[in-house]
Amino acid sequence: MTEELFFFIAAGFIAQLIDGSLGMAYGVTASSILLGMGLPPAVVSSTVHAAECFSTGASAASHHIFGNVHKKLFKQLVVPGVAGAVVGAYILTQLDGDVIKPYIAGYLLLMGIVIIFKAFKKIPQKDVNKHITPLGFFGALIDTIGGGGWGPIVASNLVARGQDVRNTVGSVNAAEFFVTLAASLTFLFTIGFSHPEVIVGLAIGGVLAAPIAAYLTKRIPVKPFMIAVGLLVIGLSIRTMWKVWG
Repeated sequence: MTEELFFFIAAGFIAQLIDGSLGMAYGVTASSILLGMGLPPAVVSSTVHAAECFSTGASAASHHIFGNVHKKLFKQLVVPGVAGAVVGAYILTQLDGDVIKPYIAGYLLLMGIVIIFKAFKKIPQKDVNKHITPLGFFGALIDTIGGGGWGPIVASNLVARGQDVRNTVGSVNAAEFFVTLAASLTFLFTIGFSHPEVIVGLAIGGVLAAPIAAYLTKRIPVKPFMIAVGLLVIGLSIRTMWKVWG
């Protein structure tokens, strides 16, 4: 139990606590730490997704236990999400994914504003049934290329369109397991894995935080929940644009 391993466990715990309760930011949080250590984008994405296989598996099981998963929405997201993850992982091994980041950040900034706006309006909840397939594919594609983005893109879009917040977070987290597994297998057969101590640390922290985050999702009131999601999306978007253009 070295100091470095403890640091990665803490990073994985914090990242999964945020992601599992608000539906986003594991990849962004963990990727930021690894990029700051000087690792190349392809290695960062492969390492983070390998660790996420464990944390998202625990998160998916926890959200199922606490009744946060909308089965129909979950099924609609899984297949296109897996396809997008495979394509994105392959693209990342060939190209630099940083080029499209500011454009995705701009889209997410608007989604964050819409979510906060809806938190203060009495808008009836509804099951979102349209355009789920392209949303799942695009979210997984960007997530794999950029080292994060599945939650911010997919969850924020569904919440902004009126899907129940808890069901959205639970379903998006449950589908994320299959997305990360598909991305990890693609990385394994293309560039392989490195830095096993990082993967182990992030995975341990994520697994420990998963049930706590799922419990929080069921307990947090809807209005502050939506505001927190919106502010997180806006903050992540501004951070991304600042890193690219600042």
